[in-house]
Amino acid sequence: MDFPTGGDYVIRAIRPDDWHRVRQLRLEALRDPAAPLAFLEDYEDAAAKADAFWQDRAVGSGEGATAARQFIAEAPDGSWVGSVTVLVEEPGTKDWAGHVIERRQGHVVGVYVRPEHRGNGLIKELFDVGVAWARERGAQRVRLLVHEENERAQGAYRKAGFVPSGVVVPFFKDESQDELEFVLEWPS
Repeated sequence: MDFPTGGDYVIRAIRPDDWHRVRQLRLEALRDPAAPLAFLEDYEDAAAKADAFWQDRAVGSGEGATAARQFIAEAPDGSWVGSVTVLVEEPGTKDWAGHVIERRQGHVVGVYVRPEHRGNGLIKELFDVGVAWARERGAQRVRLLVHEENERAQGAYRKAGFVPSGVVVPFFKDESQDELEFVLEWPS
């Protein structure tokens, strides 16, 4: 399903046959100057992954997937200019950091918007679609983690309605640094 935006973009879930474009956009994101703070993997590791990895990723987070969904923003010329992925976390399971999940929630990962498309509200439109998808699946809130020094991302997340929860976790790449949990909650 396509979600037209107030601008010239269309936001839609990826499709399994989009795997090559999923790979291309991810590699572009990993070359962004903020990538070392924003992503858990680096360009070299991602570029070395086999096509089967990207194919599986597109199936596991594409249209029809229920545990994760990747949404992309498509410009009028058909180019992909942004992406956000939402994972559904179930109560009683543990997240990547070993914390127990207390309620059904969405977890936003892989946020990226090409620099020339930033600052125009596109990130909020991507979040709105991702949050709506999580809510349709019974999520009681949506969260994300952001590096303490990634002020640009923190500002974008605040504009999209997310606020710091007070939860702080060590940064996966360097435990002397922290990531902050931001949440978007709604009344039960």
